[in-house]
Amino acid sequence: MSGPKPGANRTMVTICAMSATIMQALDTTIANVALPYMQGSLSASLDQINWVLTSYIVAAAIMTAPIGWIAERFGRKRLFIICVAGFTFASGLCGFAQSIEQMVLFRLLQGAFGAALVPLSQAVLLDSYDAQERGSAMAIWGVGVMLGPIMGPTLGAWLTDNYNWRWVFFINLPMGVITVLGLLFFMRETPLDHSRRFDWFGFAALALGIGALQVMLDRGEQQGWFESHEIVTEAAISATGFYFFFAHSLTTSNPFVRFELFRDRNFIAGSLFMLVIGVVLFATMALVTPYMQNVVGYPILTAGFLLASRGAGTLVAMLIVGRLLKIIEARYLVFAGLSLSALTLHQMSLFTEQTSSAVIVATSVLQGFGLGLVFVPLNTAAFATLPAVLRTEGTAMLTLLRNIGSSVGISLVIARLTEGTIEAHARLVEFVTPFNSALSASPLDAATDKGRAMLENLVSQQAAIIAYGDDFKFLMVLVVASLPLVAIIGASRVGAQAEVAFE
Repeated sequence: MSGPKPGANRTMVTICAMSATIMQALDTTIANVALPYMQGSLSASLDQINWVLTSYIVAAAIMTAPIGWIAERFGRKRLFIICVAGFTFASGLCGFAQSIEQMVLFRLLQGAFGAALVPLSQAVLLDSYDAQERGSAMAIWGVGVMLGPIMGPTLGAWLTDNYNWRWVFFINLPMGVITVLGLLFFMRETPLDHSRRFDWFGFAALALGIGALQVMLDRGEQQGWFESHEIVTEAAISATGFYFFFAHSLTTSNPFVRFELFRDRNFIAGSLFMLVIGVVLFATMALVTPYMQNVVGYPILTAGFLLASRGAGTLVAMLIVGRLLKIIEARYLVFAGLSLSALTLHQMSLFTEQTSSAVIVATSVLQGFGLGLVFVPLNTAAFATLPAVLRTEGTAMLTLLRNIGSSVGISLVIARLTEGTIEAHARLVEFVTPFNSALSASPLDAATDKGRAMLENLVSQQAAIIAYGDDFKFLMVLVVASLPLVAIIGASRVGAQAEVAFE
C-alpha cells in the first residue's frame, strides 16, 4: 500500500485531496455567472467570451486521459503537486488577464493542470484507506465532487456582486498554496514504472476525438447544430479520432488505455452509471438555474441559496452512506438513489411559475440525497475488485466519462429546451384569437397594445414552462431506463483478504 497509514499523515493527505477536489469542482461552474462581467471588462464579443468556458472544458477533457501513464512514470505525488501548483498559478493569471486572448490561453492552462486533480485525489484516498473504510473515504471525497458544481454558481455570483469577477479566480490562490505545502510534507511517493512506453498515436487520436466532441457539444447550440458546417466538421473530426483510437488500441501490444479495466464487472457498471450521473446531475443544474431566474423570477443569489439545499441533501447522504456500505451492498443503495432521483425529476416536471420555494427546497433536498446515495456506492463498487495497479487509470477514466456525460447531457437538454419552447409557443398562439371570449373579457385583449404585450409575455412564459417540464420528464425517463442496469453491479463489500491480494 503506497498511501499513508492511519494517523496525522493520512488526515492531512485527506484534507489536501479534498481541497484539490473542491478547487477543481468549483471551477467547472463558478466562472459561468461572471461571464457577462468579463465580457465588458475584456471588450469581448459573445462568441469570444464563450471560449472562456470552452477552452477550459476541452483542455481538461484531453488531459484527463493520460493521467494514469504520467502518474506511473513520474510518480503520483510529483504529478499531484505539479498539477495543484500549475492550477493555482493559472488561476492567478486568469484573475490578472487584460484581454480575451490572455484569458482563453490562461483558461487552457488551468484546464490542463486541473484535469488531474479529481482523479488523483480519488486514487490517493482509495490507497489511503483499506477495504472496510473505503466507503467512508469515498463519501468524504464525494462531498467535494458533488457540492462543487452545486455551490459554484452561488459563490461565483456572491463574489462578482460584492467584489469583482477576478475574485472568482483569486479565491483559488490561498487554498492552492496550502494544498501544495500539505502534499509536499505529508504525501508519500508511489513506485515508478519506466517500462511502459507512451502511446503517442493512441493519445493523439483520443485527444482529437475528445477535443472535437467537446467543442461540438459546447458550440452546437450557438451554431444551429448540424445546420452549421462547423459542427458537421467537428463531428467528422471527432468520429475519425475515435475510430483511429479504437482501431489502433485493439491491435497494438501497448495501448494508450489499458482495456483490462473493462474486464472488471464492477468497473464496467461504474462506467455506465458515471455517464448517467454526468447527464442527470449537470443537465438538471443547467435547467433548474435559468428556470428559477427566468421563469419564477428569483434573483441569482436567491436562486443559488435555494439550489444549495440540494447540497444539504447530498451532505446528509454522504454522512450516512459510508456506514450503510458496510452492511448493504452498493447495488441496493444505487437503486434507491436512482429511484429518488426519478421521483424528484417527476416532481420538477410539474413545476410552474406558482411553485413555492418550500416545494423547490424539499424537492432539491430529496434529489441531493438521492444523488449522494448513488455517487458514493457507485465509486466504492467500481474499485472494489479492481487491482490497485489500475486505480489511477481507473479514476481518470471515470472522471473522463462523467465529464463527457455532462457535456452530452447539457447540450441535449438545452437543444431540447430551445426547440420545445418554440414548438410550445406556436401551439399556444393558436388559441390567441379575437374569437376567444376568455381573452376579450380580460385585460389580455389582443385588440390593444398593452394586451398584446401582456399576451406575448404570458405565452412565452407558459411555453418555457412546458419545455422545461418536458426536459425534466426526459431526464426522469433516462433514469428509470437505467434502473435495470443496477443488476450489473457485483459484490462491493470485499474483505481484507481480497485487498491484500490486489496489492
